[in-house]
Parts: sequence; structure tokens; C-alpha cells
Amino acid sequence: MGLDLTTYTMIVEELSRGWISISGVVNTHFIGSYLLMKFGTDEQKERLLPRMATGEIRAAFSLSEPELGSDVQAIKTSAVKSGEHYEINGQKMWVTNGLMSGVVFVLAKTDREADPPYKGMTCFICEKEPGESNNTGDFAGLDVPPKIKKMGYKGVESTELVFDGYKCPADMILGGEDGGLGKGFGQMMDALEVGRVNVAARGVGIAQRALELGLRYSQERKTFGKPIAQHQAIQFKLADMATKVEAARLLTLKAARMKDAGERSDLEAGMAKLFASETGKEVVEDSFRIHGGYGYSKEYEIERLYRDAPLLLIGEGTSEIQRMVIGRKLLQRHKI
Repeated sequence: MGLDLTTYTMIVEELSRGWISISGVVNTHFIGSYLLMKFGTDEQKERLLPRMATGEIRAAFSLSEPELGSDVQAIKTSAVKSGEHYEINGQKMWVTNGLMSGVVFVLAKTDREADPPYKGMTCFICEKEPGESNNTGDFAGLDVPPKIKKMGYKGVESTELVFDGYKCPADMILGGEDGGLGKGFGQMMDALEVGRVNVAARGVGIAQRALELGLRYSQERKTFGKPIAQHQAIQFKLADMATKVEAARLLTLKAARMKDAGERSDLEAGMAKLFASETGKEVVEDSFRIHGGYGYSKEYEIERLYRDAPLLLIGEGTSEIQRMVIGRKLLQRHKI
């Protein structure tokens, strides 16, 4: 659509205010589109972007593996050249859109001797049959095990991907074999800046909805002859919730605007993701407390938010990883 990241951020916030799963489907697809638009060859763009824009195919984005999450450089999935193809073997984990996607952006090792390791990583554009657990024909060697059962975030599938001799054409290396071989780590990290802004917007959206639910319930529920909203303890809680939501929103918009301006925003995206995801969890829990026993009932919306919010603390880099990124980037920017 040609929209800037700031506009996209506001859209994601509103989607997450309604149902966070929808924003997850959109985010993974958007990251794939972003990778293609920024790093793809003209042929790759012409082949995939029109179908991705219409929704004919969904995109998935695959970094994590069963034995690693945050330590991306330790990936084991490998790709070895064989004629005009690269044969990919390995297992990926926590892939949003893993089953229904038609194209997956996969990070794999193409040079195990590279030093540092990230220079031996390449991003492959792997096509598959949407909805098929066991791919055949041109897509043979890529299987999708049953969906992972989760506490929340149930409106979108999260799966494993098993590569067993999957053949990816050399011209489907992101950016082409000449321009993209060994460049996958940097490409994926660039895309994660966008992804972290998205997760921050999700945190703002779910926190905003939790605040609205807390405000409504506190004015409807009565104790000791008056609405609980008239009790100072509840007012203090609502004040803190609203302040956190507004602060998280402003941090997120700043990171998006910097990215739109062409500025490096890894520090700001990390700050936004850290603060907004923690805010999402905290504001949802405070609203849950305001609801009392009813918050534990599936008849009330806050129960679903309470199960969905913790995902934001993990996806696109844990809070601990964000603090590491922020600390390192601060020292780099202010080196004496």
C-alpha cells in the first residue's frame, strides 16, 4: 500500500486493541514483504510481491530453533550447494503462519567455518504449499508438524518447520546468490527492527484495551455502597495504567518515525519493544485485578488479554535481550 511505518504502527495498535492474533498474522507477512522490498532482486519482487499484496500467499519468518532462541548465531539449520540448488536441512521453531504460509524466509548456515559466525548465514526464500503438512513435488523436503498448543495467542498458528533435503533454487537466496550469500544475518536483524516496533504497537494496543475495560468495570462495579472507581486505591491504579499506556505509545511512535526518516533506530526500537511489552503485561494485570474474581472468568474479555499479553515479553527478542541491546547501543553512541 506504500504506507510508512508510523501509519502501520497505528494500524497495528488498533488491531491489537481488538484482537492481538490478527496483528501477529499481519506482522509476519509484513516482515517478509519488507525483506523483499528492501533486499530482494527485481525478479524476486515481481514473482512474489503482487501475490503477497493481494493475500494470495502469506509469508512466514523463521529464525528460532528448538535449541536456541535469542542466540541467533548458534543456528544449526544448514544449506549446502548442490548444482543449481541449495539443499536445506534442519528444524525451525515458533514459526507464525508456519502452516498457511506460501513462502518462508529462512535463515540458514551456508559457511560453518565463517568467523564471526554471522558472516556465514544466508536468508533463503522457501516456497511451499499453503496448508499442507507434508509438501511434495517441487516443495518436497519441507514438513510442518502439528500446531504448537499455546496458553494464548490462539488466533494464529505457531508451528515447527522440518527441512529434510529441501531444495531451494540458488536464485531464491534473498538478494540473489551474488548479492545475498552470507548477508542473511544483517538482513534479518534489519527486519527485526521493524518487527520490534510492531510488537511494541501490539503492547500499546492490548494495554489500551485493558485500560478501557478497567475504566468501564470500575464504574459499574459497586462495593460499600459506591462504584469502586470512587475508591482512591482504584483511582491510583487507573492513573498509573493510563500514564504507562501514553508513554509506551510515544516511545513506539518515535521509533517508527526514526525508521521512516532513514535513521538507525535499533536502540529506540529496543526501548519501545521493552517498555511497551512490559506495559502491556502490567496494565493487563492491573485491569485483571480491578475485575477481581470476574477477571478469572472466560465470560469477561480481560481473561483472554491476560493469556495473550505474556507473549509480547518473548516475541521478537525477550525483555532481557532488549536490555542487552539497549545497553550496548548506548555505550556505542556515547563512547568516550
